[in-house]
Amino acid sequence: AFKAAVLIQRWYRRYVARLEMRRRCTWRIFQSIEYACEQDQIKLHNFFSYLMDHFTPSSSKERDFISRMFISGESFKEAELEKYCDYESLEVPDSYTGPRLSFPLLPDHATALLEAFKQKKQLHARYVLNLLHETRKHLKQLPNISHVSTCYSEEVTVCGDLHGQLDDLFLIFYKNGLPSPSKSYVFNGDFVDRGKQSLEILIILFTFLLIYPKEVHLNRGNHEDHMVNLRYGFAKEVMQKYKVHGKKILKMIQNVFCWLPLATLIDQKVLIIHGGISDTTDLDMLEKIQRNKFISVLRGKKRKESNRNVEIQEINGESKVEADPAENEAAPSLSPQPRPAQAPSMANRLEFSRWVRQTVQEQIEWCRRLVDISESEEEELTYSSVVSLTDLDGPCWTRQEEWKQILDILWSDPMPQEGCRVNTVRGGGCYFGPDVTGKILEKYNLQFLIRSHECKQEGYEFCHNRKVLTIFSASNYYEIGSNRGAYVKLGPDLVPHFVQYQANKAALTLTMTQRQGFPVALISRVEESAFRALREKLFAHTSALISAFKAYDKDNTGRITLSNWATAVESVLHLGLPWRMLRPQLVRSTEDGMLEYKSWLDDLAMEQRSQEHIQSSLLEVIYRNRSNLETIFRIIDRDHSGLISFEEFHQTWKLFSSHMNIELTEDGINDLVRSIDFNKDGNIDFNEFLEAFRLVKQSQ
Repeated sequence: AFKAAVLIQRWYRRYVARLEMRRRCTWRIFQSIEYACEQDQIKLHNFFSYLMDHFTPSSSKERDFISRMFISGESFKEAELEKYCDYESLEVPDSYTGPRLSFPLLPDHATALLEAFKQKKQLHARYVLNLLHETRKHLKQLPNISHVSTCYSEEVTVCGDLHGQLDDLFLIFYKNGLPSPSKSYVFNGDFVDRGKQSLEILIILFTFLLIYPKEVHLNRGNHEDHMVNLRYGFAKEVMQKYKVHGKKILKMIQNVFCWLPLATLIDQKVLIIHGGISDTTDLDMLEKIQRNKFISVLRGKKRKESNRNVEIQEINGESKVEADPAENEAAPSLSPQPRPAQAPSMANRLEFSRWVRQTVQEQIEWCRRLVDISESEEEELTYSSVVSLTDLDGPCWTRQEEWKQILDILWSDPMPQEGCRVNTVRGGGCYFGPDVTGKILEKYNLQFLIRSHECKQEGYEFCHNRKVLTIFSASNYYEIGSNRGAYVKLGPDLVPHFVQYQANKAALTLTMTQRQGFPVALISRVEESAFRALREKLFAHTSALISAFKAYDKDNTGRITLSNWATAVESVLHLGLPWRMLRPQLVRSTEDGMLEYKSWLDDLAMEQRSQEHIQSSLLEVIYRNRSNLETIFRIIDRDHSGLISFEEFHQTWKLFSSHMNIELTEDGINDLVRSIDFNKDGNIDFNEFLEAFRLVKQSQ
């Protein structure tokens, strides 16, 4: 009996170990594909940014178009934005049965919104725009780092990424209670994208923010960025739900996002930021940055930075290269830029401060004349501008330094190794080690750091000797049953207490099965979804894989070893996956340890063709490029109409042709755009855009 018990125990332990190995492999597949997609997004945006930095507009019309394309939101002045998003002009029909808002908001309004969204009702565009307008006014008065105290409430609840999953937010409120004077909340960014109810989450959070401004705090995440929203679904969601006024709503949301605070401090001891830190993170700098300048954190504004460097050289008395005479002829009526007086000695700080104020004022006056801004048009005073004005004697940071500070706290991830290095997996931010965490905590006298940004299977995870806590609140993020969501509660003792959950009923059923000792159903379902996504990724790189396989098949036998297969696949996909462990799920076992790679790729193609009746080679290209193509389409489609106008295509093609040194006449561009407009309606929709790409590839 004793020997039997030992055998059963060994069998069970091996069984559990195998399941754990499968679970970890599945998780790595999901995460690697997710981060690879983020890399593609950043590479694509860097490409467009490069084009913009090296493209010289030939007219004011082209300059306006490029400005609208890449720095959407910045081009609107205060008065223009309010006029553009005039909610008062929108009438609410008597037939409207959804919730109605009146300002100032009351708790009953929030309750009505929650009930309406549970019943799948939609808030009228007038109320959405009004809410965004009031939220923006409130956020502009907030500091970059919010300060929360447990003295005024029983506890503070911190929630991580929600990513448009409204059921998770409902479940949090059900378990933990609604925000109130005795129950504070900190929502740590990434409210939108991926999920289907991002807008409803924003409306609920903004409503509670206005009702309880001292109890509800919102941090900006890396997805509160309009360039990211173009790829991951939020922009598309808004336009689908509000077909008439969606453009105005998106424009306001873009502007609201750039005013969200960057971090939160609880009792001056716990720092809450979305992504992480770096070895150059400076909370003093973060306090003073004008955060609204960074509409999209993906772009560092290199062109403006270079101009600023020229100005700094002038102030330092260095000679500037003479401008092109043609440029001077183009603007004969423009008064020359004022040259500042010689800077006094830094030893006399008061005199130097006065000189800086006078120089800045002269530069502002010159810029006003340059863009024809009336002196009577005054900018509304915000918290950030007050901080900047009161700290003129302090250090002066370049825009690039400020941008890097924000990029690091929104995009970075912790790593177990010491040091700080570039985050090549995501393509943005950095990896920071326990030594970096220790130095930042010691420098600012902090106990620990709370961040989000990474999906965790249990909803939360400690690292760096429990000095860094990751909290993630979107359950079933990759697939039903893939992960739990969680939130953390902090009392006056700042000891974290966690609550875990899964919002989906099917996931709850699977979890009950798992508790009874049968986790196979849960793991198999999630595993199947992960390998399906991985096979799509492999199929999308068929051509590159064939080339990599042939490099190991010197005799052109059509067969390679399984070890070479694993090496070749990683060299093409760069996902960092344990391919030898994953091989049994992807490749049929062979007696001699050799793989007929052409038949294996044919099997992959057959699997995908069963879903899409398109020629295999074309389908491969579309699978590989569809996300990038859709993002490019939405970048060009600046009015979010779902159609690219001839003018939008015309100006964008000039951008591309200048980069590729292709000379094309106006008539040539017009012929090109007409050839893509298959139904001859004067616009290019996404299907036509995709079809043109397919036809070009087919001709090649």
